[in-house]
Amino acid sequence: MGKIEWAMWANEQALAAGLILLTGGIVGVAGLFRGWEFAAYSIAAGVFVCLLEYPRGKKNKGTSVERTGQYCFTVCVKAFGPLTRNYYVRAFIHAAIAVPAGFMLATVLGCVCLGIASLIYLGAAIRGEQWEPILPRTETRKAVGESIKQPPQNPPPRPPAEMRRKRAEDLEGAAYDNPIKVTANEE
Repeated sequence: MGKIEWAMWANEQALAAGLILLTGGIVGVAGLFRGWEFAAYSIAAGVFVCLLEYPRGKKNKGTSVERTGQYCFTVCVKAFGPLTRNYYVRAFIHAAIAVPAGFMLATVLGCVCLGIASLIYLGAAIRGEQWEPILPRTETRKAVGESIKQPPQNPPPRPPAEMRRKRAEDLEGAAYDNPIKVTANEE
């Protein structure tokens, strides 16, 4: 079995938590609930968490698939250096962001989800993981293998090798022997 990369799970959990915080904040502000200021905070926190967590990190194996439109967010997150690359820092940031959202019913689910993401990030940090950006690959065209000199000239279906015409360099061997007798139909 392979080694579990906890940061990948924490990233998905935190992104979902950011969306839940955002939704709960919108509900709290639109409904003018008591303590709607916490809901307004949750809207800002949800947007911040979504922007921070949208770019996926590269897996250790390097088989990561980036999200659609991730590149511009990756550049922004990469610019903050160790503040966003280190998972101890991310765990602390998410835990600190989650606390004020816990004071209102509309945003408490986002608070709990972000707290869980913070714990998963802490586990990833303890295991020595860190965020590496997925940068666009420069595609290098692989050379055609040495065994393939030229593609076939005639389309399929091709006759078996012993029935194909021989090269014209050997005139005597180039004569084509038809195995089927051909006779002219005389009428």
